[in-house]
Amino acid sequence: MTKVDIVIAFVIHILIPAIGTYFFLRLRKKMIKENLSNPPIIDLFLIFITYGGLLLVLLTALFWKWSGMASLGIFYLILFAPVVMAYIVERQRRHKTRSKFSKLTYNLAHLYFAIAPAIFFIIYIIE
Repeated sequence: MTKVDIVIAFVIHILIPAIGTYFFLRLRKKMIKENLSNPPIIDLFLIFITYGGLLLVLLTALFWKWSGMASLGIFYLILFAPVVMAYIVERQRRHKTRSKFSKLTYNLAHLYFAIAPAIFFIIYIIE
């Protein structure tokens, strides 16, 4: 394994998830600080996991070696993530006027149905 491979693996598997976790925790802290009633913390957590998974699978396809874990990620993103996102869309539909975070949650969950197929198409072309 060369130094470049080690750096690529570190960035994809350690740095990207750490950055995503940092931004989620920052957003969570901001929601708690604004003292919202019923903030969409769990929904945003699921959205962060799903979009993070999309990013990790795309980066793996572009710069790394395909693995069993990447296949499990695709399995989740194709079979389970649409159900999760549809649930979040339906749940946030009545709350999207409550706060900017609820509207953000609604929009991000809704956008999954446009972004995911585009990323899957890119991965299909690459592989």
